[in-house]
Amino acid sequence: MITTVIFDLDDTLYDEIDYCKSGFRAVAEFLTSSLVLERSEGIEHRASSIEDALWKQFTAGNHTKTFNAALEEFGIAYDDKLIDKLIETYRNHVPQITLPDDSKKVLKQLSEKYTLALLTDGFLPAQRFKVQALDIEKYFKCIIYTEQLGRNCWKPSPAGFEKLMQDLNAKPAGCAYVADNEEKDFIAPNKLGFSTIQLIRPARIHTTISAESSAAAQYTIHKIIDLPALLEKL
Repeated sequence: MITTVIFDLDDTLYDEIDYCKSGFRAVAEFLTSSLVLERSEGIEHRASSIEDALWKQFTAGNHTKTFNAALEEFGIAYDDKLIDKLIETYRNHVPQITLPDDSKKVLKQLSEKYTLALLTDGFLPAQRFKVQALDIEKYFKCIIYTEQLGRNCWKPSPAGFEKLMQDLNAKPAGCAYVADNEEKDFIAPNKLGFSTIQLIRPARIHTTISAESSAAAQYTIHKIIDLPALLEKL
């Protein structure tokens, strides 16, 4: 019987693409606040144009040199120091994201029956800002930011899951983990004996199917609203 339900954050409880858009907007606004860019065009128009360029690069599959390519498109000179500043701006901005109604409904419903926890990878300031913006802390008895345990403890490391079980005094057989990314999310909880559930959101970023059978979730749903009924069966 399931007693503890652990959630991933990005692309599980909300669409991560919304965070990316918010981050690109923050980066564009930072760039247009510099005197060089202010003199060339109106600030509002310039910010919108840069945001569009960042979005175009990202949706084309450029997830590693997004800022470089957009700056080059506008003929803006840059160095490593500026790129580092843009990355810092992206990670530390206060995101303009909201919790979808179906996620809110399911979290409220499940919190009345199960112990809920959150386990998320990612850079610490960014993940904390996301949790605050979504206003979801109240649903969880335990939140594990794996960054606090060390970068080597990001999934697929089992460290975060082991820490969570220790904090909650939970047994693997009573735990279910709900996440999205087959490449890394389910490897550790599968080995530990959790029930694993992949939520496939239509707008998800990570769509790769792992060649390793041990990486696949045991169950799949396409709507978070279907989660309570599945947990009842488990």
